[in-house]
Amino acid sequence: MANTVVTEANTKIPVDYKKKRRQELWRRTKKNKMLYLMILPGIIYFLIYKYLPMYGLIISFMDYKPYLGISGSEWVGFEHFRRLFASPEFWSIFRNTLVLFALQIFVFFPIPIVISLMLNEVRHSFYKRGIQTLIYIPHFMSWVVIVSISFVMFTLDDGIINSMLEVFGFEKINFLMSSDWFRPMYILQVIWREAGWGTIIFLAAITAVDPQLYEAAKIDGATRLRQMWHITLPAIRSVIIVLLILKIGDVLELGFEHVYLLLNSSNREVAEIFDTYVYVAGIQQGQFSYSTAVGFFKGAVGLVMVIFANKLAKVFDEEGIY
Repeated sequence: MANTVVTEANTKIPVDYKKKRRQELWRRTKKNKMLYLMILPGIIYFLIYKYLPMYGLIISFMDYKPYLGISGSEWVGFEHFRRLFASPEFWSIFRNTLVLFALQIFVFFPIPIVISLMLNEVRHSFYKRGIQTLIYIPHFMSWVVIVSISFVMFTLDDGIINSMLEVFGFEKINFLMSSDWFRPMYILQVIWREAGWGTIIFLAAITAVDPQLYEAAKIDGATRLRQMWHITLPAIRSVIIVLLILKIGDVLELGFEHVYLLLNSSNREVAEIFDTYVYVAGIQQGQFSYSTAVGFFKGAVGLVMVIFANKLAKVFDEEGIY
């Protein structure tokens, strides 16, 4: 009788079969070795910068002292989390973060889809490529450049916007120091920088739509708008759902640099978010354990939101991300 191994289900699997599976896996790996070499830098990046630093989350449960290290610091359990939730600043920061996130979901997220649909209707390739190039360019500018351009345009003294308001007889508006104008300026800058770049995936998905569907719709008398609504949008719906789930996972992760550059003493009440709060508490004030606890909370909320959004997608018969 051939050598066998017994599994938990009490079924017998020949050892030779397992050996053949390993050999087949090794053969396929050697055959596609160039593909694995291509993804190796990405794997190394995530290991070094995403997974290994997770060990440092342990200091959120400690009173971490740099000169004592992790092994010598005192264990305090959930003390920093209790402090966070009891802090009077917590709900203000939480509200500000959710408001900016809602602006990204309901205002920014649909815009790349709309632009993609519009670009898909441009039949002249020269104009189409030219428009794509123009709207891609802002993505390659840093937030420092974007905010600096906005500063030059909206500054109270010599800004072009306030100069135009003055010419037309209106009073000048202090856009940069006003808490009322912070959120509109924030979302407009996000749209300007990222909307064009966000169209890349949607345009790629649109190119996979069968052209015969459009021909059949034309024969049935469907207008361009009807073709967009009944053919293009349903064809890219799965891509939209996946990107929306990934976006929801960043519910408390709005990015530090952009908001910090817009932040000042006059708009802090509506502009302070978790990312800037972690920087102030962790870097400027040296509260390493407390700021790590805040970051831990952000990550946990993002994980829960991704799972919830994926479950919701399954309810509506969409594939989701897993």
